[in-house]
Amino acid sequence: MTASFLFCACIDQASVGIVEQWGKFLRIAGPGLHFINPFAGEFLAGTLSTRVSSLDVRVETKTKDNVFVQLVCSIQYRIVKENADDAFYELQNPEEQIQAYVFDVVRAHVPRMTLDELFEQKGDVAKAVLEELEKVMGSYGFSIEQILMVDIIPDSSVRRAMNEINAAQRIQLASVYKGEAEKVLMVKKAEAEAEAKYLAGVGVAKQRQAITDGLRENILNFSHTVSGTTAKEVMDLIMVTQYFDTIKELGNSSNNTTIFIPHGPGHVKDISDQIRNGVLEAAAASSQTNNL
Repeated sequence: MTASFLFCACIDQASVGIVEQWGKFLRIAGPGLHFINPFAGEFLAGTLSTRVSSLDVRVETKTKDNVFVQLVCSIQYRIVKENADDAFYELQNPEEQIQAYVFDVVRAHVPRMTLDELFEQKGDVAKAVLEELEKVMGSYGFSIEQILMVDIIPDSSVRRAMNEINAAQRIQLASVYKGEAEKVLMVKKAEAEAEAKYLAGVGVAKQRQAITDGLRENILNFSHTVSGTTAKEVMDLIMVTQYFDTIKELGNSSNNTTIFIPHGPGHVKDISDQIRNGVLEAAAASSQTNNL
């Protein structure tokens, strides 16, 4: 606030006064008390604040990929004390002048960028605006302190489309990860099944080997103990014993399952002959393969 009286004027801190004499600029009056001689034609024409002022400018323009956007620029400026007379006399409305140059620079740079590039390089746009304003407004006694690109607002339909694209990309990425996880599970399951089958085969082979070794040992022991017996007779006896053990196990089973099997001494002989013939055929086939 500035108080003026007939012969003096008090100018507040962070302000300067413009003193004229007979309508012509005389001097710049700093903060404090100043004596004005009206009889000599001196007059306090006005005061200017030297505080930093902020001006928000909203610019609508189009990007290189034909997207309409609104840019909100915050220009912080102040009056240079030494050149306050230029700021007072040269510009009638400095805010309109600053706004016009911001429009000109932004609309010259943004159409050369895509929307993504604009978001990534908004600092370059602010720098270009700062350089232009410093060059122009400096001659009018204004100092441009800083320019901030506060916001970039695309058209509402473009924002919805961008959100949908982002959501679709995330869904696609999630599907890829889900597919990879299912693939790993299937591979691990197949490997586990293969390992289980391998181990089962090894177990069956060892079981058959143990049965074969046991049968061989029983045949040899029986042949040595009972003289005059042949290996075929001992094998038939073992088969009969195994046959009756199987019948016993089926009878003792707790499952309510009905199984129809042929029963009788003749059937036991048939089973023994089938096993013996199978063993001989396998041995013959193995011998032919080795000869080839």
